[in-house]
Amino acid sequence: MTENIQEIGFFDIVKNRRSVRIFDQETPFDHQSVQKCLEAATLAPNSSNMQLWEFYRIPESSPLKDQISNLCMRQKAATTARELVVIVTRRDKWKSRAAANLAYIKETYKDTPGKKQKQAEAYYGNLVPKLYSKYPFWSMTKQVISWFMSLKRPMVREVSEADVRVSVHKSAALAAMTFMFAMKAEGYDTCPMEGFDSARVKKLLNLPKAAEINMIIGCGKGLPEGTYGKRFRLPNEEVIFKV
Repeated sequence: MTENIQEIGFFDIVKNRRSVRIFDQETPFDHQSVQKCLEAATLAPNSSNMQLWEFYRIPESSPLKDQISNLCMRQKAATTARELVVIVTRRDKWKSRAAANLAYIKETYKDTPGKKQKQAEAYYGNLVPKLYSKYPFWSMTKQVISWFMSLKRPMVREVSEADVRVSVHKSAALAAMTFMFAMKAEGYDTCPMEGFDSARVKKLLNLPKAAEINMIIGCGKGLPEGTYGKRFRLPNEEVIFKV
């Protein structure tokens, strides 16, 4: 019975979540809910558990709030937000994140070493460095190796530098979606934005060149006029297939 109640609650959250573009300025806003929901977002699935993401909170009291809103082209979802959350990808931190995973595996299996430990250590100590390393012509070399290996057995084809970048952004987007669902569960609304000056946002947040902005999310209690019309989705039969 408990599982059914939880299931119904989750699907209510999914159905009721909308991208709200105008937020209430009068209703009290609990900024601790943002922290709580971001902590939930860190539990989102991500490629190889590398967790190549960072989350930057810009509450309404921050001196950066108005500047970030300007860099979001003065969208109402940004200017009226009670807090902005900047989702950042950090592909450049792969070495430290791989090392953290490797250390965790060694600690976990220190009393029971075996095949699983060796496989996990080989993954983070050998395969991950090959995938994430950057050398001249290495991206093309990886693709050639993948193609030759695929002649004999099924092989992952998405190994280029562009593919790795996409993978990191996919993981960040999964975290962002988890955050938005969590915010809805807390009784708040959100709006993910792609319309912003990424170079200036990075400079404002003092981020390194290798960091990338995945999206910026406005948070608050949505006003009715902030939801632009009824939700439109294509018919399920056009996008869901059973084969």
